[in-house]
Amino acid sequence: MLQNRKAHINKAHYHYPYRDTAGVLLTLAACLLLLWDPQNAIEGGLQGLRIFGEIVLPSLLPFFVVAELLIGLGVVHFIGALVEPLMRPLFNVPGTGSFVWSMGLAAGYPMDAVITAKLRNAGDCTRVEGERLLAFTNTADPLFLLGAVAVGMFGLPALGFHIAAAHYISAILVGLIFRFHGRSETALPRGHRERQELQSRHRQEPVEQAPSGYLAYAFYELRRARRQDGRDFGRLLADAMADSTATLLKICGFIMFFASLIQLMNTTGMMAVLGWPVRFLLKGLGWEPDLTPGLLAGVLELDVGAAMTAGISAPLVQRLAVVSAIVAWSGLSVHGQVASIVATTDLRLGAYIKARLLHAALAAGLAMLLFYVKPPFASAALTTATGAVITATFFPYFRYILAMAFTGVGVLGGAVCYLAGKRKAG
Repeated sequence: MLQNRKAHINKAHYHYPYRDTAGVLLTLAACLLLLWDPQNAIEGGLQGLRIFGEIVLPSLLPFFVVAELLIGLGVVHFIGALVEPLMRPLFNVPGTGSFVWSMGLAAGYPMDAVITAKLRNAGDCTRVEGERLLAFTNTADPLFLLGAVAVGMFGLPALGFHIAAAHYISAILVGLIFRFHGRSETALPRGHRERQELQSRHRQEPVEQAPSGYLAYAFYELRRARRQDGRDFGRLLADAMADSTATLLKICGFIMFFASLIQLMNTTGMMAVLGWPVRFLLKGLGWEPDLTPGLLAGVLELDVGAAMTAGISAPLVQRLAVVSAIVAWSGLSVHGQVASIVATTDLRLGAYIKARLLHAALAAGLAMLLFYVKPPFASAALTTATGAVITATFFPYFRYILAMAFTGVGVLGGAVCYLAGKRKAG
């Protein structure tokens, strides 16, 4: 037994030596930076705390709580049954993926990871399906793209169309590409229904037959999910508050840590040293080398990197492409948040990282293409004149309208696909 244990330990160390070594080196480097300049580390942490308190906390907490309630009440499963005929052929994910996508669009990072982890832990998607969802539902919310980036960072509201269109179109393309992810893997049980059938078969108990009608099956899924949850509304609300607060505290920690790290790397000159290869590459491509600091900061944290890049004196199309890539990549800060959220599941982050790299490349390319096809200068005057009115009227409710519209389109598309398939079968 002792020899087997030693063999197991040696095998484990054989599989993960480079990952462990990299983690140790990065941790030591972070500790040395903190000891080198603790004052700037504190200032960076306070800046991250302000970002969390003023932007992240009020914008994410309501969505986290509502998502928990909708999952517990079975509404997500109801919507998933309606949209299954649309989501399955397009992205090869269950219908509940439409809820992940719509909430990710409305609330932004890392709402998609929170809901995907809950669906996976509940058994409502396989591991491969969960990884496909993480690949294309990890998007920024429209308010951030249209308001914070286009207006606040660039000062050009007309750029909002280019940034948002490139971001969301490239996300859909990533989803279409990653529908083939994990096709060769053996699918794990999809959810409670399969486990219940196996248990009932073992006990020789009858299994409740799901109705064949489109709406009837959706209501059946609603009742099944609610019965399996079993918590009353008061307990459900209390658990939603507790889980949402715990998740947001993790997010706050990541934001403060990476804000401090960026501050320290700037003040110690480490950012300039690491930027030499990037500057050389950008110069070789004919791009402005001054884009390097913003690009490197965006690798770590998207808000800081996007703001730095937008303020650099470089051609607008180059700044637009870099900012689009940064937002699609979403930064190591968001990746850490996603990793901490899905740590309770068996979801692997390899596909997620590959999807972020692909999303960044596609978003940058599409942003440049849209810039040349539809230059923002032609509509800048009209957009500036009407921007304040549109923002004051619709932006406070834009994310809710978007989520409702997406869900409605998904339900309508699912019904059309179902009816078309039924007519063809008949």
